[in-house]
Amino acid sequence: MEIRPIAHIHNDFPEKFGLPRQSGMAPHLVSEIVMEEGYRQPDAFRGIEKFSHLWLIWEFEPMGANSGQDGRWSATVRPPKLGGNERVGVFATRSPNRPNRLGMTVVKLLKCEITEDRGPVLKVSGADLMDGTAIYDIKPYVPFADRVEDALEGFTYDHKDERLEVTFEAEIPEGLTGERGDALKEILALDPRPGYQDDPERIYAFSYGSYTVRFRVCEDKLYVTDFEER
Repeated sequence: MEIRPIAHIHNDFPEKFGLPRQSGMAPHLVSEIVMEEGYRQPDAFRGIEKFSHLWLIWEFEPMGANSGQDGRWSATVRPPKLGGNERVGVFATRSPNRPNRLGMTVVKLLKCEITEDRGPVLKVSGADLMDGTAIYDIKPYVPFADRVEDALEGFTYDHKDERLEVTFEAEIPEGLTGERGDALKEILALDPRPGYQDDPERIYAFSYGSYTVRFRVCEDKLYVTDFEER
């Protein structure tokens, strides 16, 4: 079966590093979903505004042996939340290292705008997708069917409420105030570092909008050391 993108998502994350590891963790992070030309019929979105949330089916970037490009794949992966040392089955994780590079994400629908030049554009929040990610399908989130009240959380349970205290040692640029600034604080509090790195002297950096954000982490505190306009 051949599938092709129906849309691409656009936001302030041109690179993978720094992205929230799960959807909904940074509710102030706003993205736009722009449809490909063959899927810009307004009728295809009739009634979508009656749903508060949507499922997105999308494509991970190629990630090595598990990308499925040459028929090879690995049965186990090392989740960052387990320190990168413990292996679990690939189908027991949401790792991007998968036989087929398909991901699924729940986002909040903020607005469906019918534009003259781009057709219907969906404004959503809480996505964990990089700018330019290909979207293969969009479906409404249906609470009575999609929510499971007594679902078990596996190895993720012990890590779901972890947050860092964020301190800005550098002055926040005017371009990163308001909603974009709120999203940045949420993302930093989630600790963007790889789960197996814990060097308090190391300076990390990621791209956010038109800025490079640099930070360090000591114990449970994150310090933003510098902003550089790219």
